[in-house]
Amino acid sequence: MEISASVKAEELTFSEVPEVTVDFPGDAEQDAASGSDRTNLPDEVEPGVTYRDIHVDYRIASRLTDQDRLDSRED
Repeated sequence: MEISASVKAEELTFSEVPEVTVDFPGDAEQDAASGSDRTNLPDEVEPGVTYRDIHVDYRIASRLTDQDRLDSRED
């Protein structure tokens, strides 16, 4: 499964640096990844700085391993 989103803004200012985490909960074995492509927005933003003409494409992907697929078919 893959989920993607795109965001654009003329300008964006952070009052503080956000804490960002990605968690893939559950007890099934899985392959998972996430990542972004950013335009005019650094990976680590600074508080009080105004970023202009930003664009962010973000993706999250996850899949069950083969063993989990086999186990779920037996249930």
